[in-house]
Amino acid sequence: MGDTLDADLLVVGGGLAGLLTALGAVQRGLRVTVVERDARERLGGLARWAFGGMALVGTPLQARAKIPDHPERALADWLRWGGLSPADPADRWPLAWARHYVERSRPDVHDWLRGLGLRFLPAVNWVERGLNGEGNSLPRYHVLWGTSRLLTLRVIAALEQAASGPRADRLTLLCGTRVTALDWTDGAVSGAQAVDEGRGTVLRLRAPQVVLATGGLNGTLEGVRAHWPAGQPCPGELLNGAHPFADGALHRAAVQAGARIAAPGAMWNYAAGIPHPQPHFAGHGLSLVPPKSALWLDAAGRRIGPAPLVTGYDTHDLCRQVAAQAQPWTWQLLNRRIARRELAISGAEHNPRIRERQWLPFLAETLLGSDRLLDQLLRESPQVLAHERLDGLAAQMNALTGGPHVDPAVLQATVDAFDAHFVPGQGLRLANDDQLRRIQHARQWGPDRLRTCAPAPLQRRGDGPFVAIQLRLITRKSLGGLVTDLHSRVLDAQDRPLPGLYAVGEAAGFGGGNASGRRSLEGTFLPGCILTAQAAARHLG
Repeated sequence: MGDTLDADLLVVGGGLAGLLTALGAVQRGLRVTVVERDARERLGGLARWAFGGMALVGTPLQARAKIPDHPERALADWLRWGGLSPADPADRWPLAWARHYVERSRPDVHDWLRGLGLRFLPAVNWVERGLNGEGNSLPRYHVLWGTSRLLTLRVIAALEQAASGPRADRLTLLCGTRVTALDWTDGAVSGAQAVDEGRGTVLRLRAPQVVLATGGLNGTLEGVRAHWPAGQPCPGELLNGAHPFADGALHRAAVQAGARIAAPGAMWNYAAGIPHPQPHFAGHGLSLVPPKSALWLDAAGRRIGPAPLVTGYDTHDLCRQVAAQAQPWTWQLLNRRIARRELAISGAEHNPRIRERQWLPFLAETLLGSDRLLDQLLRESPQVLAHERLDGLAAQMNALTGGPHVDPAVLQATVDAFDAHFVPGQGLRLANDDQLRRIQHARQWGPDRLRTCAPAPLQRRGDGPFVAIQLRLITRKSLGGLVTDLHSRVLDAQDRPLPGLYAVGEAAGFGGGNASGRRSLEGTFLPGCILTAQAAARHLG
């Protein structure tokens, strides 16, 4: 056995939830050891790369926009969308966390973030509306100015400040270190065993309290396939939008000690992934925000249907339909006009105007559109194609896939059928297309109108070239995790806390093991990390 380190608290995982738990504990005077497998410059986990969207309830921005939101309405939306039921004993703790979220997102997330000097873009977006209105009944998606990267840097700075000077002994940060097992003494957690992966040395980390902040169950594609819901089709190829270090190993170690995992097959994936041009790990993907005005096509160039796929309404359904396709890829077909206003990639990396807080360039791109992202993707991504003619585009699509999957005549017929809804001199009065109806509905809300083109034929002169983007399903969040109470204590099968063991963030299914149920209202993950970490920090002693 190598070195032994003692602390009052061991936090396993240096993502947002782990760092916030450590911050709260250090501020309360505890000696804390934080173990992070990744490098020091990647501290913060996926939050460092996230966009920073948050579902918040009853905020000043909502009040200013005359959005009559309140916790009761938000909870009704949450339970309906996620399928949680007060009558189901398995939903006891997820429902408790859902209620805690909607009641505390204003003071404990919004106001707390404002106290860190962070602010939000002055517009509330309306996402996950539901195909039939069963999702978010009101706009409540707030975007951090500076993205989640700025939040992560502020939390790291606050933690370093809290453990500076005479308090320097309160924090030990071990990066490049992997926890391999949990230690138990007389039925209570007593620390963990770890390996310094750079030196190969073994560490014994002793602490009477351990917080698991290790991310989700499905950071590896093998884990995703193992937990994929039975009876539902799984694509033969997937991209990884999570992180392979989130492999569920310590979930399983906790289960061996009596913990339980809720809903391991509940996942929050996205339907529009492309390989990352500069991957951070094998299989790394980027999640596009699919343009509403693009046609979503199958591998043969036919529009997926009968109901067309349109983003912003039901992400879970988009993934289900994409996963059921005969080939593991689909296409989005658009033109430069649409890309200029609607094309986006989720995350901090590809949103430099928001990330760097460049207000005037951001405002100009929002109002006028921008060719920047499309031009970048055409340079860097083989999956993004452009051509002035549809037959030429079909040839490029077939060259990329290595086979004659797309008949140029089929692609032309697909576009002609869509464009036929635009009768000269009639506007959309004679159109009967569900995608066009959803676009018109989205454009009724001001912030969404700015990012959604007015409907027009794809073949309208001057709007080209045509653009095709090859998409694959990309993994992202585990909605299921270790079952926890409202103090973030890990519970056994009888709802009894395992002495000294806590779980926060994605490791706990963002609270209670499965706070969102089967579907998220979107933007619930960063606040879920904040709320579960705060709950743990308040209870630690």
